Amino acid sequence: MSDIIDIGPKKWWATAAMCLAAIAFSLDLTVLNLALPTLSTSLHASTGQLQWIADAYALILAVLTLPAGMLGDRFGRKRLIIMALIIFGTASALCAYSTTVTMLIASRLLLGVGAAFILPLAMSIMPIYFRPEERTKALAILMGGVFLAYPLGPILGGWLLTHFWWGSVFLINVPVVLIAIAAIGALLPESKSSKKHRIDFTGIALSSLGLTGITYGAIEAESNGWSNHWVIASLVAGVVLLIAFFYWEKRKTHRREDSLIDIHLFESPAFTWGTILMTTVNFSLFGLLFGLPQYLEVVRGYKPLTAGYYLLPMIVGLMIGSVGTARLGKKLDTRIAVAIGYALMAIGLLIGTRTTLGVHGIFIVLWTGLIGLGLGVAMPNVATAAISPLSAEHSAAGTALISAVRQVGGTLGIALLGTVLGVSYRSQLHTLALPSTIASTIRSSVTAGTAVANKMGNSLLLHIVRLAFVHGMTVMLFICGCIALTAMVLGLSFLPRATKKMTGSKLEQ
Repeated sequence: MSDIIDIGPKKWWATAAMCLAAIAFSLDLTVLNLALPTLSTSLHASTGQLQWIADAYALILAVLTLPAGMLGDRFGRKRLIIMALIIFGTASALCAYSTTVTMLIASRLLLGVGAAFILPLAMSIMPIYFRPEERTKALAILMGGVFLAYPLGPILGGWLLTHFWWGSVFLINVPVVLIAIAAIGALLPESKSSKKHRIDFTGIALSSLGLTGITYGAIEAESNGWSNHWVIASLVAGVVLLIAFFYWEKRKTHRREDSLIDIHLFESPAFTWGTILMTTVNFSLFGLLFGLPQYLEVVRGYKPLTAGYYLLPMIVGLMIGSVGTARLGKKLDTRIAVAIGYALMAIGLLIGTRTTLGVHGIFIVLWTGLIGLGLGVAMPNVATAAISPLSAEHSAAGTALISAVRQVGGTLGIALLGTVLGVSYRSQLHTLALPSTIASTIRSSVTAGTAVANKMGNSLLLHIVRLAFVHGMTVMLFICGCIALTAMVLGLSFLPRATKKMTGSKLEQ
């Protein structure tokens, strides 16, 4: 492979350093959730402000991920990822020591600026330093860190909040970032495109505004509903702008002008379906991580740290699956590995639909462990398929496109599946013979419902509210299971046995 740069065993140590950076990046998507009640008290934050403390990070990720890839190809991937880690570490410290809500939201925005560069640039080294037969193992290490951090976030957050102040959930990033910077600086050589590409400012503007519109609309839909006129306007504007972006990039690609993304990438079934299948992982997983902690903490009444422990089986399953698929390597056909992974996820999710109000904890351990195992098998193989057509010349731009689609998929997953959960929950409360104000509060969320029932000392109402949430969660898990089954079929049907390689802006035939 003429475009592979051989740096020997150092590439594995550099990948481990990238994995550390990816863990820090992913932790901040989930670790904050448990700290929100504390922030409400400590910083006197309103509900709307709490929402933006949580969502500012995701919004900036949507805006900057695509340009991050293009800039990495142009100015140097190592240089930019180190700069991104410095920004990320600095912003983490600023978040930890914020004294006002405004300062914390601004610091979260800066955190998102650094994070937007981390994952696409980390993934972009795979086509440059690893031979095709090594990439599944390398991606299992990198993406294992990404997905490991999602369930690890609530566990780590619960432990830190039990023993330290709320700023510790951000400060934990700083030593991780420092280690990653030192290791990447020492082990990874610089790489960038051999050509000086012009910056596609129009493409950046269209993509950033379009992704912002969709992400903002999804965020607002969580609290205001999908029928809200601002939500509709934001989503429609986002879709229109992304359609305009696609046609702009198509025009520039056909004219052989420098573009933000290479439309020819979508001619590769491996890239297209790999990206779609990676997005379905985010969609289902984020929905699960939205519903299960509420069930454990609010319905079952566990403390945050205890609830976090119930996510450990998912982490163990993920590690076993990742190690297993990395060792099998080329012995297992990618399509079969992906199908097995999604089948295990689907089985776990569908078993989860049998969760009841008083189900034994071992039952939860069983189905969450199966989901983690399936995730560990499917994820590195899907990621390998997605990046396999990328050339070293445009690796960062291609991986940025994958990351952007994944991020938007995760945000929409939380919003859509959260809506399903909320509607299903409220459907079980329609017979409540209570004053309208109290009934409205109970229907707003299971947290509010249990608080009202406890305050009234009404054990029957408390039981009804809890049962209603369990019903909503099982409906959501059923939908997630169906998504995983669909992904299994799509992987078997459309992922190719062999992939075509990108050279410049064309696919090799």
